[in-house]
Amino acid sequence: MKSTATASWTGGLKDGKGTLTADGGAFKDTPYSFAKRFEGAPGPGTTPEELIAAAHAGCYAMAFSGALGGAGFTVQRITARATVTLDRVDGKATVTESHLEVRASVPGIDAAKFAALATETKTGCPISRLLNTNVTLDAKLEG
Repeated sequence: MKSTATASWTGGLKDGKGTLTADGGAFKDTPYSFAKRFEGAPGPGTTPEELIAAAHAGCYAMAFSGALGGAGFTVQRITARATVTLDRVDGKATVTESHLEVRASVPGIDAAKFAALATETKTGCPISRLLNTNVTLDAKLEG
């Protein structure tokens, strides 16, 4: 299984602009820029880190559902939110963390089992394994 996306960039680093396209059709010619990425400029577009956050949240929610189902639980709902942090390390922009916030409704599970499966999934989901960074988790069981 391979997934592909394309980035196109024109111009210099700070005055240039680019577009991102997923070959699967999820997004096409989505703009991104230095100003959006490093200065928080308003307007349409995305950043590579935002796309990583979406990938991490989606991967985690799917993997957690699989872990819960494998343990015999039926998931009503999982909501995962990833916050990817971009900091300067040794003068270079570096992704330093991806923090997962997870809320789930899973009838019949106790808090200890929920926490154990949430933590196992944090280290086992493919995007967590991809990231060479500190992956943190805040998982809460909802009623």
